[in-house]
Amino acid sequence: MARLILSLILAAVASSNAYSIDSRQASGPNDPHKWVKAGATDLRAPCPGLNTLANHGYLPHNGRNITVPMIIQASLDGFNAAVDAIQPFAKFGLLSSNAPETLNLDDLVLHGLIEHDASLSRLDAALGDSLHFNEGQFSTLANSNPGVDYYNCTSAGQVQRDLLAQSIRLNANQTNSPKEFKIRTRESAFYLSVLGDPLTGVAPKKFVDIFFREERLPIAEGWKRPTTLITAATLGALQTVIVANSEWSPTQACETEILGPALTL
Repeated sequence: MARLILSLILAAVASSNAYSIDSRQASGPNDPHKWVKAGATDLRAPCPGLNTLANHGYLPHNGRNITVPMIIQASLDGFNAAVDAIQPFAKFGLLSSNAPETLNLDDLVLHGLIEHDASLSRLDAALGDSLHFNEGQFSTLANSNPGVDYYNCTSAGQVQRDLLAQSIRLNANQTNSPKEFKIRTRESAFYLSVLGDPLTGVAPKKFVDIFFREERLPIAEGWKRPTTLITAATLGALQTVIVANSEWSPTQACETEILGPALTL
């Protein structure tokens, strides 16, 4: 009887442990969030985060007819990012589409809305393809923080500084207003939070590099969805450090407001 009870206890513990594993870390053949590379007819954005969510099935894999609530829910489920961290940019991004309530991911390539110069992984629109990943552009980030195996807020600020200097040097039509700076800085805080610790801003290089290059969550390499909720406040704290290391100054005080694919103010 004692052996039977012990066997039942051990079985219960094993079952409990199995179900305590976050389903988002599953990687079996029936996992609805298994990574699937974008196909020839799938649409993708200039944003590696949204593309990763689509590649993992948190957003429609075809990248079409996406709503703001879908982006908010996908970001929570995939990244543990709260509404206040995502909603303003998701709502702003909706202006890229002619449809009243939806967007396709490639709509976000509209220059001057969310897509911007001095990107971490895309060329400036005036210099070439601002939609797809560019290894040369990404090399500034990939080569940053030498001697250690992580990126942090200090290195993120330095990367922003160097990419902006490169953009100013190469792009005669370069845009660098406070809006672009805020977007770039929020993006830097976001990749450090999703791939690392949202409170310290320290992220393993191997996770970040896979995220940008493959637009994949590096689950097989050991990444886990952050247990700390990513909020506007946690991002703001990281942004303060990034700003301090970016040595930023505007190229222009303001710019044309983009209100839609064919609308400006």
